[in-house]
Amino acid sequence: MLEVKGLTCGYNKRFILKNINFKLKKHALLGIIGPNGSGKTTLLRAITKIIKPQKGKILFEGRDIWQMGFRELAQKMAFVPQAPLSYEVDMTVEEFVLLGRIPYHKVFQFLDTKYDKAVAKKAMALTHTLNIKARFIPELSGGERQLVYLARALAQEPKLLLLDEPTAHLDIAHQIKILDLIKNLNNSFKLTVIIVLHDLNLASQYCNELILLNNGYLYKMGTPQEILTAEIIEHVYQTKVIVKEKFISSRPYIFWDFHMEDLT
Repeated sequence: MLEVKGLTCGYNKRFILKNINFKLKKHALLGIIGPNGSGKTTLLRAITKIIKPQKGKILFEGRDIWQMGFRELAQKMAFVPQAPLSYEVDMTVEEFVLLGRIPYHKVFQFLDTKYDKAVAKKAMALTHTLNIKARFIPELSGGERQLVYLARALAQEPKLLLLDEPTAHLDIAHQIKILDLIKNLNNSFKLTVIIVLHDLNLASQYCNELILLNNGYLYKMGTPQEILTAEIIEHVYQTKVIVKEKFISSRPYIFWDFHMEDLT
């Protein structure tokens, strides 16, 4: 579905990502991990045409995304930005979710069709936000707002869903609720997902594949078992860890190797 070939890009001639290469199959659930400043968000912005590559190409279903119009791309990809908690917009949840239908609007179409409303309703039902559709966005909690942003993305009917730290600033209950939902969308609806996560244990438990970025380079790509080893984590994150196999899932679980003498 997606191929990144020799991608180099950044901001104001400062290259954050350097020579990134990977392929993503349909129906994958890919996690992007790495230390702060390693280029995780920049990679999502490049895939969604927010940042133009200095070198290399990004191919979606065999086509260069820069040969595709933004409307066409928005019908194939949806992006949920990082921590949209301070975004104040004076509209209801239903009105906000219906914004996801704009890529399908015809010229001079100002009203949503019955199909648009049906798609938005389904997106709200999937994200458990249908019961709050009449509430205004500023009234919502952080967890509710994150679900609403996800509903708007689903209203685009994308083939590929990209999420930038959707669990940031949320308590553990809302983190699990959102990640369970994303996993269900991947499993039951065969939606291909790329998700940036800071929490390595959540990435281990929910993602089928991981990309580990370090200093703008792709350090390693593989399964959680291949990526989340004590040796790799200690090298990239520069901290001591203990990695155990979780009993139920057989996925790696990471413990920080904390010693009281480190405080002295």
